[in-house]
Amino acid sequence: MHGLVRAAGAHAPNIAHIADRLTLHRGDLADRDSLAGALAAARPSEVYNLAAASSVAASWEDPALTGDTNGLGVARLLEAVRVTCPGARLFHASSNEIFGPGDTADEQTPVVPCTPYGAAKAYAHHLVNGFREAYGLFCCNGILFSHESPRRGLRFVTRKLTHGAAAIKLGKANEVRLGTLEAQRDWGYAPDYVAAMPAMLQTVSAMA
Repeated sequence: MHGLVRAAGAHAPNIAHIADRLTLHRGDLADRDSLAGALAAARPSEVYNLAAASSVAASWEDPALTGDTNGLGVARLLEAVRVTCPGARLFHASSNEIFGPGDTADEQTPVVPCTPYGAAKAYAHHLVNGFREAYGLFCCNGILFSHESPRRGLRFVTRKLTHGAAAIKLGKANEVRLGTLEAQRDWGYAPDYVAAMPAMLQTVSAMA
């Protein structure tokens, strides 16, 4: 099993339990050559792109960085796969944010993103489809809704609530401060989402 990191020691606590089974390669979605080098060294049969600037709210703080990472970064990765390991199957983590606002969404919902995050994800989503059609690569989009696990960062509302409740219980805080209370989200369980990813790559043909 191989993984990509931008810097030595990055996320070390999160992967400590599988460190003895994991080979790490240095690479960055901003640098296509580094991606190609990592792919050449790993020689993967499957590639999972889960890298992204992950906060929708924070995408307004730096839209250009979000676009470069979540949009152009996927373009660089697809090109690196095409050149280096075209037989590999690629899963890309797309997002329900490509559909913009609305109570429900499925594959037939119009793509009308309304945030920098959603726009970048929409670009990447279409590009994955384009590379599949143009080059015959086995690459597919998994349209992921919000999913939670104990690893969720404190910037996200579920961790804000649990962390804040624990702080109040321990006498370290008196309140939990939140932003808008009008937002609505569907939430899934991250391990369930992860189980679906290899299942998609092991199907007979890639779907959008």
